[in-house]
Amino acid sequence: MDRNRQARLILFTRYPEPGRTKTRLIPALGAQGAAALQRRMSEAIVSHMVQFASQSPVRPEIRYADGNQQAMADWFANDIPCLTQGEGDLGDRLHRAFAQAFSQGAGPVVVIGADCPGLTPALFAQAFAALGSHDLVLGPAMDGGYYLIGLKHPAPALFSEIPWGSGEVLTTTLKQAQTLALATHLLEPLADVDRPEDLRHFHHYPDPQ
Repeated sequence: MDRNRQARLILFTRYPEPGRTKTRLIPALGAQGAAALQRRMSEAIVSHMVQFASQSPVRPEIRYADGNQQAMADWFANDIPCLTQGEGDLGDRLHRAFAQAFSQGAGPVVVIGADCPGLTPALFAQAFAALGSHDLVLGPAMDGGYYLIGLKHPAPALFSEIPWGSGEVLTTTLKQAQTLALATHLLEPLADVDRPEDLRHFHHYPDPQ
């Protein structure tokens, strides 16, 4: 089977360079601690992806910001393809990831973030199962965004005119999905770790410093 044509599970993450990652956590953790937390969260998600891919016909992929190809290869030291997210806002970068995967014949495609410590292989399985009977699956984040988005077919309009970084991302996306007549399934809400007050959701991890 052509691996490009498999279902695709894509992680959006950032190379953990101190001072450039998890900047809203720097007041609480310091630049080194915030970067260390980003590193540990990403590594935990990648471990879950590898576990899931070993049991399901899904190809994992990593899309990164900052860093470079060599730095990412050195960091994860596995055979998961690492590609740059490219330029633009989050909508531009999400659209690019979905468009490239679908253009290679992949499908369905699920994109996840590295900010949600509650993500598990079981949730990946739920997302792909939902795409068997829905066009769109979303994992609502408690801050008003989403920690997971999956599509059965391309839907570029889903990423336009979204107030990225606000608490209205999920609501606006759902309105877009309704306009596009996309059958939508919602997963359970989970907490992202973006701000100092979110660190309580990370209690089951050791102190990143």
